[in-house]
Amino acid sequence: MAKEQVVLAYSGGLDTSVILGWLMDEGYDVHAVYVDLGQPCEDREAILKKARDIGAKSSQIIDAQEELCRDFAFPVLQWQAKYEGIYLLGTSIARPLISKVCLQVARDVGATAYAHGATGKGNDQCRFQLAAEALDPNVRVIAPWRIERFREAFPGRTAMIAYCDARKIPVKASVAKPYSSDENCLHISYEAGKLEDPAVCGVDIVEFGMTVRPQEAPDKVESVRIGFEAGVPVSVNGRKLSPLAIVTELNTIAGRNGVGQIDMIENRFVGMKSRGVYEAPGMTALYAAHRTLEQLTLDRDLVHLRDRLAPEIAEMVYYGFWYAAKMDALLAFIKEAQKPVTGEVTLGLYKGNIIVESRTSPNSLYDEAIATMEGGGSYNQTDAEGFLRIMSLPGRVQSRLKPRTY
Repeated sequence: MAKEQVVLAYSGGLDTSVILGWLMDEGYDVHAVYVDLGQPCEDREAILKKARDIGAKSSQIIDAQEELCRDFAFPVLQWQAKYEGIYLLGTSIARPLISKVCLQVARDVGATAYAHGATGKGNDQCRFQLAAEALDPNVRVIAPWRIERFREAFPGRTAMIAYCDARKIPVKASVAKPYSSDENCLHISYEAGKLEDPAVCGVDIVEFGMTVRPQEAPDKVESVRIGFEAGVPVSVNGRKLSPLAIVTELNTIAGRNGVGQIDMIENRFVGMKSRGVYEAPGMTALYAAHRTLEQLTLDRDLVHLRDRLAPEIAEMVYYGFWYAAKMDALLAFIKEAQKPVTGEVTLGLYKGNIIVESRTSPNSLYDEAIATMEGGGSYNQTDAEGFLRIMSLPGRVQSRLKPRTY
C-alpha cells in the first residue's frame, strides 16, 4: 500500500528535524521544502543532505526572497500597515508565502498533506493553516505540536535532542537558550527565554544581527536617498535596484546607524499577550521615506482613508488572512491610490533616529504660492469667512436647541 505523501516546511533546525523523523515513524513519505527567505545559514546544501539522511523522500530549496519583498512586503508598506502601531510584520508577511510555496511542491509531488513546526500557542499556526486552506480547501494540515502523542513523546527540548542523538541527526541546539529568534531578509524577531519577563530590558539581552545599538552607531549623520515609483521603492542613492537588493542595501545602511529596533508587548491572535523584540532596519527606513513622500503627493481625504484602513490590513496580515477576498480588494485599492507616490526622499540616519532631509516629486501637491505665510500669494484669506460660516452651521443650530455650558 502506497504511503501518504506530505510536504514539510523544513528549516533544518531541531524542531523540524524531529518532526521529519516523527512523520516518517507515523508512516508518511516526507518531502522537505526549505523556503529561502533570507534566513542565516552557513550551508544550505548541508540542510538538504540532512533531510535526505534522516529519510526524506525528497528535499529542495526554493528561493522566494524577491517575491517576499516585491509581492508581500512592499504592498504592506504601501498601506503603512503596522500591527498595533509598532510591528512591521516581518514574520507575519512571510508565512503565507511559505504555505504557497509548499503547496506548489505538494501539487508537483502528489502530496495530500502539508506539515509545519508551529506550536499550538503562537500566531504562526494560524498563518500557515489559514493560507494553506484558502489556497487548497482539500489539503490536510498536520501540526505535530497540536497532536497529543507528539507532545507526549517530546515534552521538552531534552527529549528532542535525545531523539536526534539516537537517530544520529546533527542539530545545533542546547537545552538552555536565552531566547529564540526568527530571521528573514526583512527582519529578525526575538522572543521566549529571558524575554518572557517584561521587566527585563530586551535590548540589553538580545545580540542584534542586523543593527548596532544606537549608542554604538557612528557619531555623524549618514544620508540615504530612496526613490519610489507609484509607491514602490525602486532605487537607493540613485541606483535602480531589485526589491530584494533595495531591502538588503537599506538593511546595511540603516543597520549600521542603529535604526529599526523595537521592544513590544503584543496581543496574539490566539488571545494571549506576548513579548517580542524586533529589528527591521531597511523596512523602517522605507516606511519613513514612503510616508514622507505621501505627505507631498497624496490628497488629504485619500490618505486619511488609507490611514483608517491600515490597522485593518495589519490585523489581517498578523492573523493570517492574506488570501482573502477583503485583502484582494484592499490590495487593488492601494495599487490605485499609490499611483501619484513617485519621487525621492533623502533621510538622515543618526544613532537610531531618522531625520527627513529633503523630498521631491513631479506629482507634488504642495504649492508654495498657496501655503506661504508671506504677503500676497494666490490664497484669498477672505474666502475662509464663508467656508467657516458653512462649517459652523450645524453647531449653531444645535446650540439654539440645546445651549452648551461654558
